[in-house]
Amino acid sequence: MAPGRPPRIALAIDDLDWHARSLLRAFAAAGAPATALRLGDCAFDTTAPDGLRLPGFEALPDAVLVRAISGGTFEEVTRRLGILHALRERGVPVWNDARAIERCVDKSMTSFLLAAAGLPTPPTWAVEGREAAAALVAREAAVGPLVLKPLFGGQGRGLRLIEAPEALPQAAEVGGIYYLQRFVPTGVATGFADHRVFVCDGVAIAGMTRRAETWITNIRRGGTPETLQPDPELEGLAVRAAACVGADYAGVDLLRDRDGRALVLEVNSMPGWRGLQRVTPDRVAARIAGALLRRLDRESAYPAEPARSGRLFAGHDAGAS
Repeated sequence: MAPGRPPRIALAIDDLDWHARSLLRAFAAAGAPATALRLGDCAFDTTAPDGLRLPGFEALPDAVLVRAISGGTFEEVTRRLGILHALRERGVPVWNDARAIERCVDKSMTSFLLAAAGLPTPPTWAVEGREAAAALVAREAAVGPLVLKPLFGGQGRGLRLIEAPEALPQAAEVGGIYYLQRFVPTGVATGFADHRVFVCDGVAIAGMTRRAETWITNIRRGGTPETLQPDPELEGLAVRAAACVGADYAGVDLLRDRDGRALVLEVNSMPGWRGLQRVTPDRVAARIAGALLRRLDRESAYPAEPARSGRLFAGHDAGAS
């Protein structure tokens, strides 16, 4: 990044929605106006100086913040992720980079990495084919129900409580993949509750408790957000969970079981925060923008090698900008 000029930020979006507009305002307020673009409009071009062409940028940006990646065919999504991989190879900081996104979009890989890092997480299985899933359920349902989740997807869509093999949907309904996680009753007197902790650059910057009358607590499914009271254990687990998938910012879902034990459920690499913002005094978009700009300041003072590790700078105080 050249001294004396504001950094050039690319904001990867799907639509110019509330989140995208909030981030554009936050970067502008911080003195680094961002340019929104869609990865589908970017191109590989081996005749270009850096092998890439990004709308609105004559040269590569100083950093890219990925708010969303548009859906598409397997080939389209692969190429869009390839643009992010290529930017990283060119030394451009990407929040979150393609590796972190791939790890989080695939819930089975997230669960694998959480368990491999020794983080407490419910027992989880991912198998191909209904026959394999039915055999698994026949064995594990005796211990307790399982939650069937789409391997890809979020916001509480497609969740099912499975208590017997016959409750499993046909393979075509789940893309042939059955991702099953032990159902964990929460330790609340009435209804259900879990937690979302928002992590940015190695620091838990905000959190909420989601309460609902049913076990699906997502805000889009009728859950009610409440301010999460300071909880060092949940915050610490969230920071470690984001680090183990290589996410620079993430929404980490956790809960406490009936014995009070904290468990990590999922890590979201392109999290929304509209519900969280309702119970958070600081502007979340400003915290994200400020943390990224401070990272750029640090890395311009101490340049890294072009190929980045994607690891977090744990312990940095991502204060409000």
